[in-house]
Amino acid sequence: MVLNIAAIELNKVILSNNLAVFDLLSEKGKGMYYPSKGIPAQSAEAKGKEIDATIGMAIDENSSPLVLELIAKEVSLSKKDIFNYSSSFGNNELREVWKKMIFKKNPSLNSEISLPIVTGALTHGLNLCAFLFVNENDSIIMPNLYWGNYKLIFSNWFGGKINTFEMFKGNEFNLDGLKEKLDSISGKKIVLLNFPNNPTGYSLTLSEADKIVELLKEDAEKGNKLLVLVDDAYFGLVYKEGIFKESLFSKLSNLHENLLAVKIDGPTKEDFVWGFRIGFLTFGIKNGSKEFYSALESKVAGAIRASVSNLSTISQSLLLKAYSSKDYASQKQENFSLLKKRFEEVNKVLENKKYLEYFEVLPYNSGYFMCIKPKKPLESEKLRKILLQEYSTGVISQGDLLRIAFSATKTSSIEKLFDNIYNACKSEMHSIK
Repeated sequence: MVLNIAAIELNKVILSNNLAVFDLLSEKGKGMYYPSKGIPAQSAEAKGKEIDATIGMAIDENSSPLVLELIAKEVSLSKKDIFNYSSSFGNNELREVWKKMIFKKNPSLNSEISLPIVTGALTHGLNLCAFLFVNENDSIIMPNLYWGNYKLIFSNWFGGKINTFEMFKGNEFNLDGLKEKLDSISGKKIVLLNFPNNPTGYSLTLSEADKIVELLKEDAEKGNKLLVLVDDAYFGLVYKEGIFKESLFSKLSNLHENLLAVKIDGPTKEDFVWGFRIGFLTFGIKNGSKEFYSALESKVAGAIRASVSNLSTISQSLLLKAYSSKDYASQKQENFSLLKKRFEEVNKVLENKKYLEYFEVLPYNSGYFMCIKPKKPLESEKLRKILLQEYSTGVISQGDLLRIAFSATKTSSIEKLFDNIYNACKSEMHSIK
């Protein structure tokens, strides 16, 4: 690949700051750059001029966006906050606000981090990470219970190899399994961790979080180069005491010069705006300089420019308005309280030991979901279909598990949900016999 001069300059900045991170970049990542002399940059220079004939937008005779009023009247924002293009980096004010929120929500975070880049929610953020860091056949270490989209992104699209370990050892996170996978690879390593976990709804205990950090630090100290992707899609939704409530990013972003932590997060679940499709991608590494972070941000923005160009302006504007509202915290807490109530109702219902006759419950303490494992010879996919056809009940079959979204279940329906599963198991077991 012949590199553009802009990519070469960004690579020089990264190389001069941290050789390990340069080596973590994929070939595509090394070749990526943001076109600083391209159309967006030239349009930015022309902003505010008497005549601006640069950007591909239509303007009315009053210098406002030329739009359909039937759309504009539906939203109480200015036209520019609805219809204008956003930067490939995202709305800068929103980026600054989100960065401040990261520090507020993670009080132990005490090092400089990059300015978050706006992405098309978590899926796009993960995709950008794969583009920048995953070469074909690179191994991505993760627990065996993971969101199915990881396989589409990292394996099917970018040719990486998903390398899993058993997530649980008894009722605890399998630290030994993670260590074994780390020890089995030398040099460049990519680790993907997601807490609260989808599908299990499990978050680390305080001691488990510390031990994971210790394992990763020991590995970096051996001279290995680690990229740790922290998928924080369900950040903040922790319902029990003794659980680590911050992001692992707060412990990893200043851990070692050989470990680059990437926080992939967003308001989708945190702020209950699923259709907004907005997320953020943030870097953290020990002794990371502003120049270094700026180079990585430019590579991300270049990848965005090359794919979707920029993200939804209206979604970013609405979020920015929400974060400045006096009602934001109270309304968010109200929604959290409802989810916690449903979590507690699940706990209460499952105190009935009858359910153990047909399925075991995997550890859960947070997020949107919990999982059960039907006992053999019961099959999860067959049970899923029986529940649909005979009990008007929908759940997700994932391998030998059933994933249950208590987040989407009315509190009053939770007991009926598990009774339907129990009865489906019972009837299926009798038919097998």
